[in-house]
Amino acid sequence: MTPVEIVAIGASWGGLHAVERVLESLPADFAAAVVIAQHRPADSGHQRLTQLLDARCALAVCEAEDKQALDAGTVLVAPADYHLFVEHGSVALSLDPPLHFSRPSIDVLLGSAGDAYGERAAGVVLTGANADGAAGLARIAGRGGTAIVQDPDTAERREMPAAALAATPGARVMALEDIAALLTELAGTRQETPR
Repeated sequence: MTPVEIVAIGASWGGLHAVERVLESLPADFAAAVVIAQHRPADSGHQRLTQLLDARCALAVCEAEDKQALDAGTVLVAPADYHLFVEHGSVALSLDPPLHFSRPSIDVLLGSAGDAYGERAAGVVLTGANADGAAGLARIAGRGGTAIVQDPDTAERREMPAAALAATPGARVMALEDIAALLTELAGTRQETPR
């Protein structure tokens, strides 16, 4: 099995709690980079979301910067009011028009991760109240990557995971508390170099 090198996560309504639950269960030596698009207001406070997440997990969490490198075990969060594109080995920020009334757009993040990493990408769609992320998750699956959807029955808002499932019927449907274990299985952990 080809190890996953990037995990792209999208969340909207109720997403902070859902993202926290996933991140706090990932090991400190998680072997993939993680990128997140969380819908939030443009004036939501510089880096407040990243500080909240950083305090809750073993991985380093920071707000993404344009052309920042993707490193295993690091979590990059799309800044408020910017799209986050995944390129091979780095990310890019964009002020392109909102998609699904959202910037950052989950479709942009997941779709670009699928384009850049193919079968080495995993996409995760969590709780939310619109269809953002459905097309992006389908693109990841269409390029051989792994599609994961929070069980709509356990989501604070079921519309977004339900739309993702409709677009990618073969996605793995999981309870929130089980997603991190699957991601760890898919990506593995970093091996220490012997001294």
